[in-house]
Amino acid sequence: MTFAFNRLVFSPLDIELARSPLAGKIGAETYILGAFNPGMTRLPNGNLLLMVRVAEALKQPIFDGHIHAIRWDDGAYALDPWPLNLVDTADPRKFMMRGAGWKVMALTSLSWLLPVELSADGRGVVAVHYDRAIVPRASYQCYGVEDARISRVGERWLMTTCSVSPERHSTTLYSSGDAMDWQLEGIVLDHQNKDMVIFEGLVGDKYWAQTRPLGDLYFAYPPGSEWRAGPSINLATSPDALHWKPYDRPGIRPHAATLATARMGGGTPPILTEQGWLSLWHGVEPAGVVGIYRTYWSILDRDDPSVVLRSDHNPLIEPDAALTDPIKDLMYLDNVVFTTGIVDAGDHYIVASGEADLACRITHIPKTVFA
Repeated sequence: MTFAFNRLVFSPLDIELARSPLAGKIGAETYILGAFNPGMTRLPNGNLLLMVRVAEALKQPIFDGHIHAIRWDDGAYALDPWPLNLVDTADPRKFMMRGAGWKVMALTSLSWLLPVELSADGRGVVAVHYDRAIVPRASYQCYGVEDARISRVGERWLMTTCSVSPERHSTTLYSSGDAMDWQLEGIVLDHQNKDMVIFEGLVGDKYWAQTRPLGDLYFAYPPGSEWRAGPSINLATSPDALHWKPYDRPGIRPHAATLATARMGGGTPPILTEQGWLSLWHGVEPAGVVGIYRTYWSILDRDDPSVVLRSDHNPLIEPDAALTDPIKDLMYLDNVVFTTGIVDAGDHYIVASGEADLACRITHIPKTVFA
């Protein structure tokens, strides 16, 4: 599918490394591995805000016979050395511990969030707010803050993030009255869940959210079922956006008719349309190292979002190698588009995505696509 506007608007080349919150604090040279997966909302001044995930990595993670991880430690940053004979270093972004009995991982980068202000149409950068960067502030964030999703509910902005640490792989909530000054509210989901997105509006008198808990075991659907076992997009409700109860009925599930959505997760915060709640989400087709990530869409019932009124098996947004060709020397991954934000722009939606875990992509999608 072709769109009137579909470009990268922010990449690692646009970041001033000297203004990073890690600058001069870890005693080792770093670089920007990726600036991607941006949460997005419209600011009170009419411009757009991207909350960009910046993955800052060690330029030389292996030295002195060890591989090193960056860790936040009570306001400072530390380098943790691991002997090479104890780890698998096949992936430059991370390393796996050998002989642990279960999967144990550490990262060669640490993620923080950078507010990037775009013009009202999303076509260009207006300002980069380094002074408002969001960095780890608690032990449950010691390996970084990842993948923001921003929802406006009434006059309040809510931002979910994934906080990474040995303590837990949790979802944390920030709140704001202007989408620029953010207050950390703490952990809201205590299990591994990278894709919690809060609906942009109440259903009845409750907050709703899509969640995507992960596990290593899934039970089979009966033979002939239209559904495929695996990670699915679940639902939860809350009286205050802090205390969440899983909804008893399932949400969007992987369909047996296609492998392209064998794994799935939430993308943009669902927004209310005349047809119902519009939800953009990602599906992953098994292939290569991480799979092929594409963006799909569903319309959910306005009064009971567990009821899926329509879904399209055809991808809405696909990875686009032409977009990253000018920065192909920075690439370490391909076949990934990860959609994370949406705003209404009249006759079209402005959609934000991470492209190739590298850069921020803005796409204008006509509303007629969902008619």
